[in-house]
Amino acid sequence: MEDYARILDYLPQGLPDDRMFKREPVAYALGEDQFKLFELVPKEGVNLAPGDRVYIGKDLNLRQEILHVKKRISYNELTHASQSELNSVILVVIKNHESRFVNFFNEAQAITSRFHMLELLPGLGKKTMWAIVEERKKGPFKDFADLSQRVPMAHQLEKLVAKRIEEELANAEEKYRLFVAR
Repeated sequence: MEDYARILDYLPQGLPDDRMFKREPVAYALGEDQFKLFELVPKEGVNLAPGDRVYIGKDLNLRQEILHVKKRISYNELTHASQSELNSVILVVIKNHESRFVNFFNEAQAITSRFHMLELLPGLGKKTMWAIVEERKKGPFKDFADLSQRVPMAHQLEKLVAKRIEEELANAEEKYRLFVAR
């Protein structure tokens, strides 16, 4: 269960294919913990913008902006605007929870004898992967800046993680999931 989500798109007039009398405002959002995608119904009079953080957990007293979670959706059900905002919203989540993602680099293991979890990050090759593995033996990485300083060939790792999260969201049949819940 997700407690907080980030808004990707807000349609105050509702979905265009809904019947006129059934239209209600709708928002598309990305969960911060498990990166689940949601269709939300905002409370009346609330105005939302991409990137806004909203509470969607079980405690109704904490829900300021959201009336209820309508449903969980797939990547293909997102609006085009949501899909275009997705990467920047993922980067915001990564920056706000940096220790969680740096911890991934500290703890990533081999999946098979020939394949490592770090190799699943798009654009991260074997040389960089081995450099990270060797450098973390000296001590855990503190943050992305520490990681980039200790492994000079590893730069903009936040963007690689964001790209991987987006790939996992877009491909429901992905065999290996590092960040996105099924």
